[in-house]
Amino acid sequence: MVAYPNSVTAIVSDVPKDGGIAWKKEKLQLREPLDDEVLVQIVASGICHTDIAMSAVPSEAPGFAPYPKVTGHEGSGIVLRTGSSVSHVKEGDKVLLSFDYCGSDDCRACVDGIPGYCNDFHPRNILSIPEVYQGENGQSVSGLFFGQSSFSSQAIVKGTSALNVTHLVKNDEELTLFAPLGCGLQTGAGAVTELANIGQNDSIAIFGLGGVGMAAIMAAKVRGAKIIIGVDRVKSRLDLARELGATHVIDTSNLPSLTTDLAKAIREIVLVGTTANFDTTGVIPIIDAGVQSLSPMGQTILIGIVDGQMSVDLGSMLARGTAIRGCIEGNAKPAKVIVPNLVDISDTKQLSQFVPEMIEWYRQGKFPIEKLAKTYSVS
Repeated sequence: MVAYPNSVTAIVSDVPKDGGIAWKKEKLQLREPLDDEVLVQIVASGICHTDIAMSAVPSEAPGFAPYPKVTGHEGSGIVLRTGSSVSHVKEGDKVLLSFDYCGSDDCRACVDGIPGYCNDFHPRNILSIPEVYQGENGQSVSGLFFGQSSFSSQAIVKGTSALNVTHLVKNDEELTLFAPLGCGLQTGAGAVTELANIGQNDSIAIFGLGGVGMAAIMAAKVRGAKIIIGVDRVKSRLDLARELGATHVIDTSNLPSLTTDLAKAIREIVLVGTTANFDTTGVIPIIDAGVQSLSPMGQTILIGIVDGQMSVDLGSMLARGTAIRGCIEGNAKPAKVIVPNLVDISDTKQLSQFVPEMIEWYRQGKFPIEKLAKTYSVS
């Protein structure tokens, strides 16, 4: 029988009603960490669109965590206790939380340092685990969403999801500010630097200027991209995009067609087309515009959740060498990937550690994420 000795407050997601999500703050009991887990006092959590999307999934949909469940996957906090097999963090350490992965030497993605494509990504991140929490009525409440479930005052966290930033973070204010680095900001920035490898000769467009899109704008500026086009329908976002590094902006609220007119507007800025486009919207006509506005050998990278189908001219893509690619977690390695059976891991591809790199950009004034952040008290 599972014991639940820890009293916590959490935002619980229950079965959605009338097309909307059902979030409610509740008192829960939390179990102790297993050998490969960590108990973390949560300081802050970002709110990602994925939290909302996964809380709107019908209860009968296969392949998703059962309700009720605790979501949240952009957490930061202080380690309270660790399981016996976790050695990279200890009690009192400051941690940022990111996604979970298997770390097996049989998993090509983990060995190659791209754990976002781990063989077990879906069960470890999307499904959640029952009986992590217990409700007041004794009901099981699922946790470990993306290895963490950070919408809780304390959370059981997979060791692989906990990034030790004790020596990188100066105070609790920074720990709060940096919480979204583990997913949203990593996703947008990493798509630009880790997947597309944007450089000074590139011209790019970024569709959708929420936190993910703004992170992409800033990362493109860090890389010195020649032309950075921000695309949105909200004027305040377009203004902020210019402040953060966009060389041009396009207001889609003025366009009769999200496909033809958007592609035309991009080509009025870059006659030969863009070398890469990044979509955070998941809106099919906008993605189509991204494909139509590419230069030869250009690529459209899908970052946002997409639910739909799109027709493409395969002959044109073949002749022009263009591509459409998906991107999970920015193609990034949040920190050194832990694959226990590899001995010389520090000498492999795992050496690139993206969360510390983003913190360094912030220190240099190149990644001013404080301009994106707004905090809310759960209490």
